[in-house]
Amino acid sequence: VQLQASGGGLVQAGGSLRLSCAASGRTSSIYGMGWFRQAPGKEREFVAAISWSGGNTYYEDSVKGRFTISREYAKNTMYLQMNSLKPEDTAVYYCSARKTPTGIVDTPIPYAYWGQGTQVTVSS
Repeated sequence: VQLQASGGGLVQAGGSLRLSCAASGRTSSIYGMGWFRQAPGKEREFVAAISWSGGNTYYEDSVKGRFTISREYAKNTMYLQMNSLKPEDTAVYYCSARKTPTGIVDTPIPYAYWGQGTQVTVSS
């Protein structure tokens, strides 16, 4: 499975961005997908996740109510709509995919595939 993330950029605080993650290859093996982010000097942290078939969603507390994760099954694409962006949202955002069912979705461990990352910068 190959993942291609896009949609990052520079935006002012309060603005919006929409990230996309296109999956290719053996996409039938995908059980769920997620977004993580990593700011300079910090560890990679969970942002949101979605189960590929049922559409169940999960969010990190700081993004609840501001970010929305979704997927377009026919296009093998996942999205992250980010509204009301804050400077602390600045990071490289990575999309990821897991090929096994698991009750744990908020750590990088279950995710076998990773995209290249897209930079999101929120200015104050």
